[in-house]
Amino acid sequence: MATSSVPRLLSLLLLLSALSLSLGSSSMETVGQRELDYFVLCLQWPGTICKDTHHCCSSNGCCRSQPLTEFTIHGLWPNYNDGSWPACCSHTDFDIKKVSSLVPELEKYWPSLYCSTPSLCFGGRGLFWAHEWEKHGTCSYPVIQDEYDYFSTVLDLYSKYNVTRILSSAGILASNGDRYPLGDVISTIKNAFGASPLVVCSHGSVEELRLCFYKDFKPRDCIMGSDIIDDASYLRSSCPRYISLPTYAPLVLGDASGAMSWSTDH
Repeated sequence: MATSSVPRLLSLLLLLSALSLSLGSSSMETVGQRELDYFVLCLQWPGTICKDTHHCCSSNGCCRSQPLTEFTIHGLWPNYNDGSWPACCSHTDFDIKKVSSLVPELEKYWPSLYCSTPSLCFGGRGLFWAHEWEKHGTCSYPVIQDEYDYFSTVLDLYSKYNVTRILSSAGILASNGDRYPLGDVISTIKNAFGASPLVVCSHGSVEELRLCFYKDFKPRDCIMGSDIIDDASYLRSSCPRYISLPTYAPLVLGDASGAMSWSTDH
């Protein structure tokens, strides 16, 4: 090898080493992962979910003595316009210490409504928050940079677009007797939010409500594209024309040996 080429070779090696360190500095960055197209903020209605919970445990929000009278958070999910979604995009384990300052808000607005422990992306089981971070949060790069950014962003969106308050201002309240036109629920949220939500029902009651956002977190319709011909008929696939918001009834903390199995996302 010529003597003059040695400095150039050393410079190249140093450059490659620096590039490698740079790429490895962000635990969120994944190789070959297609960037998301939009986000779905999934909210759940405790009054519907908790009425089917027949066993209690300390981790189940349905067993709290203080009533859950608002929609709670399920998660923020990155999605693709073709109807698919990424999952478990990097081996970045959940670390509760990184969100310690957010824990009081997470416990209040983002409780688990089940006793069973959700599976984690790379083996084992853990907290509801760990499941959502590892499965969905790690796929939110480069819009969301890290674990703290993920949870703080979700809490901000939840507070900014308070769906419970939006519905109650229009007289759509939790009740075990009243039923409301599905179209009224959708139009009320659309008028306040600026885009159409997606409503998911169970036995005629609202179970989940999903708000969709562009990557800059501006509202967008949850149903877009030519694959959905009739929005109204699509929404009625899980919801009847008249839907209910059942009230929350606290359960008694007891044995969790027969706890319900974990419901899967999407």
